[in-house]
Amino acid sequence: MKEKIFVSGYACEPGLGSEIGVGWHWVLEMSKYFELWVLTRESNRHTIEPWIAEHPEYSGIHFLYYDWPRWARFWKKGLRGVRTYYNIWQICTNGIVKRTMQENDIEIFHHLTYGNVLWKVSSYGRTRFFVWGPVGGLETVPAEYSSFYDRRSRLIEKLRRFVVRMTKWNRGFLRNCKHADLILCKTEITRGRIPARYADKAIPFTDVAADVVPQSRISGNGSGVTRYITVGRLDAWRGFDLAIEAIADAAQKNPAVRLIIVGDGPDKIRLKKIVAERGLGEIVFFAGKVSMEGYRKLMQESDVVVNAALKEGAVTVSFDTMASGKPLICLDTTGYTRYFTNEYAILIPRVGRQEVVRRMADAMLRLTDPVQREQLGRKALEASSRFSWENHGKEIRDAITAAYTSYSTK
Repeated sequence: MKEKIFVSGYACEPGLGSEIGVGWHWVLEMSKYFELWVLTRESNRHTIEPWIAEHPEYSGIHFLYYDWPRWARFWKKGLRGVRTYYNIWQICTNGIVKRTMQENDIEIFHHLTYGNVLWKVSSYGRTRFFVWGPVGGLETVPAEYSSFYDRRSRLIEKLRRFVVRMTKWNRGFLRNCKHADLILCKTEITRGRIPARYADKAIPFTDVAADVVPQSRISGNGSGVTRYITVGRLDAWRGFDLAIEAIADAAQKNPAVRLIIVGDGPDKIRLKKIVAERGLGEIVFFAGKVSMEGYRKLMQESDVVVNAALKEGAVTVSFDTMASGKPLICLDTTGYTRYFTNEYAILIPRVGRQEVVRRMADAMLRLTDPVQREQLGRKALEASSRFSWENHGKEIRDAITAAYTSYSTK
C-alpha cells in the first residue's frame, strides 16, 4: 500500500514552465510512489481535469481546488499581487488541509509550491510530518550588481538584503524550520542560512529535472551565425544586462553573434535602453513573451543557451538546454548548477561584475567554434538521461521515505 501524502501545490498546472510546471512534474512523479491529495488553485482545474482524462494512469491523484471568488480577487492579475494572494490562500485553505488529512488518515504534509522560505505554510500541515520544499528565497544580489538597476529594482534588492539579514529573528521562518522534518533546499546559500540547531534536517535538492526530448540531437540554425538565447521573466536580478554586455564585447572580436532575449517584465525598458545606447540593435533581439511552441522553436534554432541569473532562476530553461543537446553558459548559483559540469556547460563563479561579464564574453567566443558546441552539446544530451524527471522522482521518493522512516522509528 502506498504511503499517503497531502501536497500543497498552489502552482501546479500541465503544459507550462517555471514554478507551475515544476509543481506539476513533482506531483506526477510522486504519484508513482505515493497516494496523493493535491490542493491547488481553482483556476488550474480547467487544464488539470482534461489532462487527467487523457492520461488515466494518473487518475488516482486526488485533486482539491480552492480560490477566492473572481470578484474578490479583481486586484490580482498575473504576478501582480501574487505574494499577498498566496499568503491569504494559505490561511483560507488551512481548514481544507486539516479536514482532508484527518478524514483520510494522512500523516505526511508536503508544502511544495511556492518554494519561498519567507512565505506562509499551512499552520495545521506543519504540525504533521512536514516536508518543506524545495525552498529558496534567501539568495541576494550584491550591491555591486544592483547599483546598475533602475531605482525601483535597486530598492527591491536593498530591501531583500535587509529581510534576509533579519531572518534570524523572523518568527515565521524559525517556526517552520522548527516544525519541518525534512527541508529541501534549492541552494547551498539557503541551506547555510537554516539555523544550526535545525541544519541536520536540511539537504540540497533542486526542484527541476530534464524533460528529455525524443530527438537524438537537436541542431542549431545552420546560418553560420552563432545564436545565443536567454529566457525568463525580465527582472533585474536575472542578469540579462550581463548577457547584453557580454555579447557586445564578444561581437567586437566576432561580429557573427546574435543574442535573443525571450520574455517580458519590468526590466524591459532598461534593457532596451542599454541595447540602444551601445548600438546593438543588429545583434540583440527581444522576442517578448512567447507560447511554449514558440519557445521550443526558438530553442531549436539557437546554438547556445545563456542563464545569467545572479541567484536561482530560469532553471527550467537550463534543464531544457541539457535535454535539447545545447551547451549552457551560466552563473554558478550553488543550486541547480551542481548538476552541470564543464564537460557540457560553462559555469562562471559569481565574482565581481566586470569579471563575470569578461568571462561570459570569453565563453561566448569559445562557443562560436562549432566543434566546441558539438562536443558540449552531445555530452549535455547524454547527461540529460541521468537527470530526467523519472530519475528525479526516485530521488524525491528516497528522500521522503528515508526521513519518514527515521521519524516513525523514533
